[in-house]
Amino acid sequence: MRISIASDHAGFEQKQLLVDYLAAAGHDVADRGPDTDERVDYPDYAALVAHDVADGAAEAGVLVCGTGIGMAVAANKVHGVRAVNVINTQFAELAREHNDANIVTLSGRFVDVEENKRILDTFLSTTFGGGRHAGRVEKIMALECSVHPDGADGTADAAKR
Repeated sequence: MRISIASDHAGFEQKQLLVDYLAAAGHDVADRGPDTDERVDYPDYAALVAHDVADGAAEAGVLVCGTGIGMAVAANKVHGVRAVNVINTQFAELAREHNDANIVTLSGRFVDVEENKRILDTFLSTTFGGGRHAGRVEKIMALECSVHPDGADGTADAAKR
């Protein structure tokens, strides 16, 4: 599988270990950076991986920062991305099976590398369940093109909320 991976400074050490782990497992890994643990802005690296996945240059993405939260928020701004912050294997399985997630974001500070390896194994080996979940994923993806439910201009009467 072709996997695009990146981190920020907080996730750098684990990213390096995960690149080697994924490559040893036979995956084609594109390391999108950074190349050192010097402070960087995580949205820049989330965008690289998100665009790789959205454009089809990678089948899956992996992002590592301190918590994984900021990376997920940033990656989800790219059309076609369903990035999920995962802290255990059960979340990884459900994210793939129910949500057809295509990017996993990991915590380099609060989850140890061995657990993150198990999370990756689960995420990459679980397939989308389809069925009742397919319509829900379609609705999620339609949100990227939607207008505010109270009107095209995004305004609403506060009393209606």
